[in-house]
Amino acid sequence: MAFSLCSTKTLLLFFLISAIPVAFIISSELAKPPTHVYHYHSSGFFRECAKWDDLNRRFLVSFIEGGIGEIAVPEDHGSSSEEAVLKEVTVVKDPALAGNSSLGIVVDRPRNRLLVAISDVLGNKYNALAAYDLSTWDRLFLTKLGGPDNEKAFADDVAVDAEGNAYVTDAKSNKIWKVGADGKFVSFIRNPLFIAKEWYKNLIGLNGIVYHPDGFLIVIHTFSGMLYKIDVTKEDHEVKLIKVAGGSLAFGDGLELLSPTKLVVAGNPSGRLLESLDGWETASVVAKFKGPGHRLATAATVKDGRVYLNHLLGMGYPKKQHALVEAVFSI
Repeated sequence: MAFSLCSTKTLLLFFLISAIPVAFIISSELAKPPTHVYHYHSSGFFRECAKWDDLNRRFLVSFIEGGIGEIAVPEDHGSSSEEAVLKEVTVVKDPALAGNSSLGIVVDRPRNRLLVAISDVLGNKYNALAAYDLSTWDRLFLTKLGGPDNEKAFADDVAVDAEGNAYVTDAKSNKIWKVGADGKFVSFIRNPLFIAKEWYKNLIGLNGIVYHPDGFLIVIHTFSGMLYKIDVTKEDHEVKLIKVAGGSLAFGDGLELLSPTKLVVAGNPSGRLLESLDGWETASVVAKFKGPGHRLATAATVKDGRVYLNHLLGMGYPKKQHALVEAVFSI
């Protein structure tokens, strides 16, 4: 008998298969979370990155559809048994960037600004780095990022050093743009180590990035899981592959330093904790955290010494409820 995509049995099978992940998601959402969670209502389904702004007691989040929001956390939040759902307020919706996505963000406290990696997700605009004043939300500069030779690029995440220089990862062409504190493009950082041997592992390459106070960058290559140490104090930006023991870092996304010797990697699984005792020549995966996998952890931030993971997907309609989940690591 010929197989028909429209037969009753086929439609029933499709319904049963599709019901399995739906049932899992519903069950996961209804279950009591094992760790503390900040829930907040949002206007959008996708929030790529979140960082804690301690001076202003707020989380700052980036919008895939373009823009920045803030989630204020009152001093007495959490004092009752039932925490109120927080509210996201849009603080940046830049008309000049309509059609672009806001992805990685970093708080540059000494200069009272937020740096935002602007990405050409839909192929209709450009990649850029934007800076906004944390008090007024005025845009301080917008630096378009491209080339060389008009190669395809994808600005993904950003870090800032002690002098205010910004470093933006290119997940498509595996390079790093360096932009000065004044917003002027400085140079590219390239290295053969940034290219994975297997072509498919370069589909999403250099991604999460942090600046270490000892004068170097730590960067992750998402699909391969490779971790790099880049010495920005040297003119040639010396690049070394960090030897990681104790587990793979494949599908790692956002990074956050918990201390000079400990690094959080958000991604799949939800979170991994790394430790280095030799200045990040080598490192070990010392603990893991498994959160709501269906929401997709994309970034990490530290609030009052506790790690919170940002999750890409919001649930619900018309109000989309997002979750910032505390990561309590275990061996």
